[in-house]
Order: sequence, then structure tokens, then C-alpha cells
Amino acid sequence: MPVNFADSPVFGTLYGSDAMRAVFDDRTFLQRMLDVEAALARVQGRMGIIPAEAAAAISAAARVEHLDLGRMAASVANVGYPVVGLVAGLSEAAGAHGRWTHWGATTQDIMDSATALQVRDGLALVRAELVAVAVALAKQAALHRDTLMAGRTHLQHALPVTFGLKLATWLAPLLAHVERLDQLRPRACVVQFGGAAGTLASLGEDGIGVMEGLAVALGLGVPDAPWHVGRDGLAEAVSFLGLLCGSLSKIATDVILLAQNEVAELTEPYVHGRGQSSTMPQKRNPIASEYILASARAVQAMVPLMQGAMAQDHERATGPWQAEPLAIGQAFVLTHGALCHARQIAEGMVVDTARMRTNLDLTGGQIVAEAVMMGLGPVLGREAAHHVVKHACDQALTQRIGLAEALGRDSTVTARLDGAAIARLVDPAAYLGSAGAFVDRVLLRAKGVIAI
Repeated sequence: MPVNFADSPVFGTLYGSDAMRAVFDDRTFLQRMLDVEAALARVQGRMGIIPAEAAAAISAAARVEHLDLGRMAASVANVGYPVVGLVAGLSEAAGAHGRWTHWGATTQDIMDSATALQVRDGLALVRAELVAVAVALAKQAALHRDTLMAGRTHLQHALPVTFGLKLATWLAPLLAHVERLDQLRPRACVVQFGGAAGTLASLGEDGIGVMEGLAVALGLGVPDAPWHVGRDGLAEAVSFLGLLCGSLSKIATDVILLAQNEVAELTEPYVHGRGQSSTMPQKRNPIASEYILASARAVQAMVPLMQGAMAQDHERATGPWQAEPLAIGQAFVLTHGALCHARQIAEGMVVDTARMRTNLDLTGGQIVAEAVMMGLGPVLGREAAHHVVKHACDQALTQRIGLAEALGRDSTVTARLDGAAIARLVDPAAYLGSAGAFVDRVLLRAKGVIAI
């Protein structure tokens, strides 16, 4: 049984997806290594380095079903790496032609190229889910472009904003992450083929040709040189996942705060029984957001592991390389799980616009105190206007009246503004600045990035 909840058949649905686990599980990794061995044989067969019939036999035998997993496990425990056992099993399955298996390659070539294939497939799943979340947020932002709500700084009312602007603020980093993902893919999804010490000396002058052919056969990029000890591509991929989870955790944090009973402006989509308490029947806990935060913390903890593993000695590392598998698969699984939770929120969020307006009016208009100050500034001067409005706010608080009424009791204000003018100054909808324009700008960018 797994000891990590993310891999558990019972608890795993909370932390990841079966689709992503299938990309990084043991059988898939073994098959990906076999895929690399098969592609290597085919390339070398076409180039005349090994017999064509041997290449065909090796390629046909390169199926995980042909491996004895018990023998594989025993070999790994003894050797410390899986490729020796894998090559032995593949060679046996290929019969007499098996002696041409793994020609000119080294263990790390096979494992790193297999990892690159997994990362390629993992990034594809991440991209698809990321785009789905972004599309849903874009639709919500367009719908709520002008929905008024209280903007909060330091958890206190600050100025009026729109829910559309909040959604656009969530969306903008996700659009950048789509671009980041597309930019990093050519750096992370690269074939590894360097032989024992990165020179491919065993293949003579054919080394680079085999490397390039192997890359084409696997659908991976071609490096300028082997990257046995140049781990920036994989480190960048996991670092990207950390950034993405950071943006998702901002969304989750806002959802949790907006879902508090005292705020109650937004809730996660309701599913019967989801988020319930064992003792409090009324509870609807923000479960999706909670697991986004949990996954984000775990993924971000793996970023320094990957970056620390970049300190690799000489031509082949003693230790840092072996640390990477502890992070890569889990980072992808947890990130995809967080994205799945975020998609559920983005597509099904329940927005209470009436409660947003009620909360906006909680302070009796004081949330637009800056608007009043800026309106009085040209006639009173900024400092004097600040003093007048601050006094009015104090009066409103102590006497439990609205800001407009407090201003109406100040002769300094009424000498310059009538009741209608004061009412216009304290109208939250009249003090949104460029909120709508910012939403439009983000949505316009979304059209270019995710083709909404």
C-alpha cells in the first residue's frame, strides 16, 4: 500500500488525478524506457550500426508485459538502477537479436529520455487543465465585469472594485503560465544520449547522428550536447509547477475568505455531502480550495529539492540525480490535482451579488472616502479635504450614520456641495476608475493566449 496520500487508491482523488498518475507510475516509466531502447534500435538499424532484423526484433519485444517485474525489482535492489534489469529482460525477449540491445547507450541516457517523455506528457495534461480553468475564469470575468463589491486591503474595506476585476486578477497570471509552459517545453522535453561520459565515443562518428535520430523518433528536442549533469530543464519544469500552484493558491485563499459566513459573497459549487462535517450538519467547507493550498505547499517544497539537485559533480552525479525522481512525478500529480479542483471552482462558483452589495454598504459609504476627498481637493486643497473627510468618517462611526449624512452636517462641505453632489461622490459605482478597462485588457489577452 502507498504511504503517500497522493498515490493512495482511497485518498488519491483529493490530491491528484488518475490521468497524471498514469503518466508517472512504475509501469509507464518502464514502458517509456523500453520505448527509448526500441527507438534507439530502430535508428541504429536504419543507420546500419546494428542489423535491421535485430532492430525489428528489439522493437517488437519492447513491451512492459515482457518484463518479469519481480526480477526487475530484485535487480534494482541489487544494482541501484533499473536499466540493467530492463535491458536483460528486453534482450531475453528479443531472442538471439537481443545482444544488440542498448548499443552505445548508458543507463542515464535511457532513464533521462524516459523522464523527458513523461514530462512531455505531463505538461500536456497540465496545459489542457490550465486552459480549461482560464477559459472558465474568462467567462466569469466577462459576466461580472461590472458587478460591484468591496475591495479589501489588509482584510479591511479599501475602495469599491468589481468582481470582474478580481476574476481578471486571478486570470492574468494563468495566461502567463500558459505562455511559460509553451516556452519551457523545448528546454525540458529533450532527448538524452551521451554514452558513458557524454562523448558517445562508443559510436565513433555516428554518435550525433544517432542522437538526432533518436530525438526525432521519440518526438523530443535535440540538445546541443548531452545534459547528464545539466539539469536546468527538469528543474525549470518543476519550478514552473511551483509558480502555477502559487497562482492557484491565491485563488483558493480568496475563495476561502469570500466563503466565510460573515462575508458569504462566493462559495464553491455545491455537491451534496461535499465539505460536510461529521458533527455539524450545517457545514459546507471549502474543500477544493483547501486541497489546492495543501497541494501547492507540497509542490513548492519540491522546487528547492530540484534546484538543489542541479549541483552535480563532474560528468555524472553521485546523489543529486537520484533525488529528482522523488520530486518530479509527485509535483506533476499534485499540480494536476490542484488544477482539477480549480477548474471545479471556476466553472461552478456560486456568486451572491446581492451580498456583495450589502457588504459594500456596510460602512455607510465610508468605502468611498477617498472619492469624496478627491472631489473636495480641488476646492479645499488636498490636505484640508483629507482633514474634512476624516472628521466626517469619525462622526459617521461614532454616531452610526452614513458618510453622506455626516458630510451634510459639515458647513465646510455644504458651502461648496449640495446634496445631489454629495450623493454622486459617495456612489461606489462612480468610483471604479479603470476597473472595467483592466478586465477588458485581460480578456483581450486571453483571446490571444487561449483563443476564447
